[in-house]
Amino acid sequence: MSYSTHKRVRFPKKKRIALVAHDSRKKDMLEWVKFNKESLARHELFATGTTGTIIARELGLEICLFKSGPLGGDQQIGARIADNKIDVVIFLWDPLMSHPHEPDIHALQRIATVYNIVLACNRSSADFAISSPLMDGEYENLVVDYEAERIRQAETMLK
Repeated sequence: MSYSTHKRVRFPKKKRIALVAHDSRKKDMLEWVKFNKESLARHELFATGTTGTIIARELGLEICLFKSGPLGGDQQIGARIADNKIDVVIFLWDPLMSHPHEPDIHALQRIATVYNIVLACNRSSADFAISSPLMDGEYENLVVDYEAERIRQAETMLK
């Protein structure tokens, strides 16, 4: 299937960045945020409950906290993405462990992909994302307009 309908969504200069880390990756996230604290402080930060609490306590950054991932935090971030209120997700996940909220994890990754936002799932991709010159200015994101495509296909089927 080919999608021809797109819409443009502007990422503001001050990006809205969500930070998520599985328990086994929280130390990595804390180290990464500490290393990138100056860059991250120029943006609006969000995080799932435990991850955000650790970062705020250890590094003094202002972070809007959602619930813990297993209690709905991943879904809260996904809802913000769907409303164009999150531009970047740094999600240090553990691919070798089973998680009780696995469907929520996959849903978050899926919704980030649907809305074509930045999704970094390991430290190297997070490093590339935060150091990109695109992080410090406005950015015009081109997103497939799945709703318009759905309507177009329905109208085609009715003909």
